[in-house]
Amino acid sequence: MGCCAGTGGDAEEQERRVRREDLRASAQRGEDGRPRLILSAPAIRCGQCIAAIESALPRLPEVASARVNLTLRRISVTLAAPDSDPVPVGETLAALGYPATAVEPGTPASEGSDAAGLVRAMAVAGFGASNVMLMSVAVWSGAGEGLREAFHLLSAAIALPVVAYAGRPFFASAWTGMRAGRLNMDVPISLGVLLTLGLSLFELVQGGRHVFFDAAVMLVFFLLVGRYLDALMRERARSAVTGLARLAARGGTVIGEDGATRYLPLEDIRPGMTLRVLPGDRVPVDIRILHGGTDLDRSIVTGESAPAPAGPGDVLEAGSLNLTGAVEAEVLRPAGESFLAEVTRMLEAAEHGRGRYVRVADRAARLYAPVVHTLAAAAFAGWIFATGDLHGAIFVAVSVLIITCPCALGLAVPVVHVVASGRLFQAGIMIRDGSALERLATIDRAVFDKTGTLTIGTPQVAVDAIAARDRGAVAALARQSAHPVSRALAAILPEAAVGLAAARERPGYGIEARVDGRPARLGRAAWVAEIASGPPPAPGTAFAYAGAPAAPIALGETLRPAAEETVTALRQAGIAVEVLSGDAAAAVEGIARQAGIAEWTAERTPADKVRHIEARAAGDGRVLMVGDGLNDAAALAAAHVSMAPASASDAGRMAADIVFTRDRLDAVALAHRTARRAAALVRQNLALTVLYNCIAVPIAMAGFVTPLMAAVAMSASSILVVGNALRLKGPDAAPREGRPSEPFGRQGEYA
Repeated sequence: MGCCAGTGGDAEEQERRVRREDLRASAQRGEDGRPRLILSAPAIRCGQCIAAIESALPRLPEVASARVNLTLRRISVTLAAPDSDPVPVGETLAALGYPATAVEPGTPASEGSDAAGLVRAMAVAGFGASNVMLMSVAVWSGAGEGLREAFHLLSAAIALPVVAYAGRPFFASAWTGMRAGRLNMDVPISLGVLLTLGLSLFELVQGGRHVFFDAAVMLVFFLLVGRYLDALMRERARSAVTGLARLAARGGTVIGEDGATRYLPLEDIRPGMTLRVLPGDRVPVDIRILHGGTDLDRSIVTGESAPAPAGPGDVLEAGSLNLTGAVEAEVLRPAGESFLAEVTRMLEAAEHGRGRYVRVADRAARLYAPVVHTLAAAAFAGWIFATGDLHGAIFVAVSVLIITCPCALGLAVPVVHVVASGRLFQAGIMIRDGSALERLATIDRAVFDKTGTLTIGTPQVAVDAIAARDRGAVAALARQSAHPVSRALAAILPEAAVGLAAARERPGYGIEARVDGRPARLGRAAWVAEIASGPPPAPGTAFAYAGAPAAPIALGETLRPAAEETVTALRQAGIAVEVLSGDAAAAVEGIARQAGIAEWTAERTPADKVRHIEARAAGDGRVLMVGDGLNDAAALAAAHVSMAPASASDAGRMAADIVFTRDRLDAVALAHRTARRAAALVRQNLALTVLYNCIAVPIAMAGFVTPLMAAVAMSASSILVVGNALRLKGPDAAPREGRPSEPFGRQGEYA
């Protein structure tokens, strides 16, 4: 469904209605209810394109925000209200010269037709260049006047149609931009080619001895080679995003109420349906197994390729590969809200961040057109004044127009971010905000939550102190929370028929409710003691009915695999490390000691954690917060940058900038190491582009560069920047099992 403008009258209004409904149907709803459109705009090519779109769209009353993804050539538009008309967005883009088409999030971006067209244009330009060069060699070798004129005519007969056909990618883009009132990067390129061709035709008509058809055709050929290589390297840079599309099933086998099976496309699968997933099938949407058992390839989720067993009750994420057994499962979420769709959005968001380096590159790219045309005009005027040679002045001006290119500058930051997010995704780490990479590279302190972060998500529990008659109440309360302690209790205590009313979870404290009419609490011991009778329990986790003695719950926790190695790696990188927890001091100290962390703070509420982070950030401190619980969400949001495991609460995952799906804690060290390497590559790319222009432009203005050399240099600069970004790699660490702490030896807190 295109976003182009209509033509008039009732037909125009009908067309607008159809486009409006199509666009609204393709939009996704954000958490605030506002629609979000993903538009594919193949005409996007450089930083100027980003500036033009991101300045024009937010001016529309229907648009809240707009972000351009240069590598994917896509535009993410958030509308101002649920009932906002999306049609003006498409009309504005068309007027700017960027006709757009709505696509579903996660749909792979393809350069197929673009690359194929470039190959055809290159073939034509190469054929023309080889023939024109042969005739030029004959002329340079001293051909007679008659033969020289014949060769000039033949060269013109070949060069004119060749340039007209092979130069279309540049001419069409330049014309579109000029019609929209802007000068894009293809305007000076087209101007340089046409000036060279026009000067040659003038010399041919005047009977001059020298024409430059060979330079014009070779110029187009090398420009096409550079653009084609640039397209290939862009495709490689976004391979992590496009690769996800191959992991997405196109549909699934649904079991009806009568037991009959039928295949439904992905968009028709709804929550509550029952799916049958056979061996060899990709899981199409997020599901919970009802019957059957199997082994899964969950490398997309965990970053680990070893098969993982799954059975009734287990949740399988979209994109996982069923290896051995058939299962029947309940659909939990539609395709647009599945794990795979969320990961795809995270990867695509990696380029949208507007960090310091991106803003610098964008501002520089916006200055490109006026600066390069001014420099070319100045070079032309200077050479005319100094030498009076019109031909030489035109050639210098053409060289200046072509040799300066904003592509390298526009690609310097986003390509690195796309490559880095792809490398991290392969290791089970997803970036929710592109600027998070830049912020992560600058941290000076890492703050870890304890339960579910430094330790594995589900601790070991002992309920010996709880009376048998009360265990049903504990189980009922535990099932009201996703806290690791609650999950552990729910796993070992059977369900019982109890009356549960007014259940409420208080972050950092626990769950309270009326059980069979009696107020009860499960959670932090000091909080539970407020309603209990008798002496208060030791710090830790406890359960009590109002007016009854509190029963302690003993916890034994296990360090996450590679926790110690992570702490060591961060320290070696100059990062201070500490533990910040709501748990009891004894429990926090024990886990901190095992992880090799000397600095720890215990018994902190969610508000205390935020104040602690803000205090650490005072004086330009840059804090990484790693947490998982509902009680960590505010601290995660307050930190300079934040990370959370995929097992975190929904609030924790939404507040975090980076989510890691693997169980190993070395995801933190790996993400930090990758972010620092990405920052170094960004600085290198910016330095390369600045150095290139500082050297190339003066040389071109001095007359030492031909248009052909300028074309080669300009293409090489873009390829160099993208190739430098592709050097980024993130080798994963070898897995190592974590060791349990002293089980049931201490009282762990519910926090």
